[in-house]
Amino acid sequence: MPHLQIDVPSQYPLEVKRDLAKRLGDLYAEIMQTSSDLVHVTFRELHEGGLWRCGTDGPVPSAVITCDIRRGRPPEQRMRLAEALFDASVKALDLDPLTLTVEFTQHSGDEVYGKMLIDGVLTGGFGEDWSPDEENKPLLEKLREARQGIK
Repeated sequence: MPHLQIDVPSQYPLEVKRDLAKRLGDLYAEIMQTSSDLVHVTFRELHEGGLWRCGTDGPVPSAVITCDIRRGRPPEQRMRLAEALFDASVKALDLDPLTLTVEFTQHSGDEVYGKMLIDGVLTGGFGEDWSPDEENKPLLEKLREARQGIK
């Protein structure tokens, strides 16, 4: 977590996707006050006709960015992220800005499970709810210390 999923009605070169994934991870970390090593980016490249926005003039091809994030950030912060992800994706993927939407789903930290190495041992557990101090101490570092019993 977070998981940024981009559904698009086309296919893109690997370099474009890799560069955009890095850009989105960096934007996420900066705006959401965390570290980019937590960010997953998925490109769902649907074939022509695989994604539509319905409207009064009939369906048009569209794109959607879905952001699964940990709960706790204010709407203004999520808005800054939405605008940054929107702008970066429109530019990198040459999307029509009138057909792109950014959606958020918020989760508590205990809805995210992962594993990390602690003293060479693969150790699993749930995450934590987001807090602004992640900007100074990354979540993975906090979890590692908590699981090692360090305060």
